[in-house]
Amino acid sequence: MTEGERPLRADARRNRERVLEVAFAAFAEDGLSVPVQEIARRAGVGTGTVSRHFPTKEALFQAILLRRADGLMERAEVLAQSGEPGEAFFRFFSLVVAEGAMNRGMAEALAGAGFDLEAAVAGTGHDIMGTLRGLLERAQRAGDVRSDIDAADVKALLTGCLARERATVDAGARERMIAIVYDGLRPQR
Repeated sequence: MTEGERPLRADARRNRERVLEVAFAAFAEDGLSVPVQEIARRAGVGTGTVSRHFPTKEALFQAILLRRADGLMERAEVLAQSGEPGEAFFRFFSLVVAEGAMNRGMAEALAGAGFDLEAAVAGTGHDIMGTLRGLLERAQRAGDVRSDIDAADVKALLTGCLARERATVDAGARERMIAIVYDGLRPQR
């Protein structure tokens, strides 16, 4: 809540939480194309209620994204403090792939499909790709990741892993894709 804003009434807080809960499930299942009207219908509220709390669909998705990113950022901090930069990078990459695999909207946002993820998290402390970039640079300095790879390459690999996940019912596909990516990112010894 910003300065000058009144606290929400109990029913308004419940409606807001219900909208966030339903929107998370809708975006996870249907991706970013789910209409706000459908989210309102599933939440049992009117579209005006959704709009009062979230003026745009992007604002609604951003609120959900920031909630989900909290956990990822906490894990990234713990990994970054470990003494193994390569392990920290690879584990965070796997966490982001797993999050995207469980959440179609997140996968689409990571791929840049219809949502400017970097703009949405600017200044929030929830910059998933910036964190991945920082972990990549640390791993490269430690010699654990090839030096000719950049953050755009990592984002493309991440998107590829997520595309493979959605395109198959093969339970081992994600692990194979990640193993292939890891083999390709490690320097030749």
